[in-house]
Amino acid sequence: MNAGRLVKMAKKGDKEALLQLIMAEKDAYYRLALSYMKNEHDAMDAMEEMILILYEKIGNLKKAEAFYSWSKTILVNLCKSMLNKQRKVIPLESMPDEQHSHQVPHVNSEQRLDIQQMLEHLNEHQRETIQLKYLHDLDYKTIAEITNVSIGTVKSRIFEGLKKLRELFGGDSNE
Repeated sequence: MNAGRLVKMAKKGDKEALLQLIMAEKDAYYRLALSYMKNEHDAMDAMEEMILILYEKIGNLKKAEAFYSWSKTILVNLCKSMLNKQRKVIPLESMPDEQHSHQVPHVNSEQRLDIQQMLEHLNEHQRETIQLKYLHDLDYKTIAEITNVSIGTVKSRIFEGLKKLRELFGGDSNE
């Protein structure tokens, strides 16, 4: 069954349809939550909270095709809120390898360390947008919704962040 039809069913109160939508992207939700929360327990808590909010607010969703960007925005906002409440904002660079391996399974620990050390040189906004774009494979529109800025700002943050990385670490300027 396609996502649009499932969203319409979920908006009418079909819990099973909502669950199917969530399960179809559960790994992406988990990786996204883990990248913010830094540990499995807190990531799962954020996902559980997201599911409750989705169930309560699905009726507010205007466009069925926006379900996944809408739900990921909710998840990111929940993660940020939980981190603020816990007052334990931990930079991604300090995440232990075993937890970080869930985020980027195709990158070995040495490469992860290199990537994280490189990202340390960026400001928080550049780092977040680059991680959402390249580690979570989100499109500009979704990143803009998640970070609550314009698409132009997202593109600028990514461009400036990558430019800074190229200046610091070299690389092909024709990319």
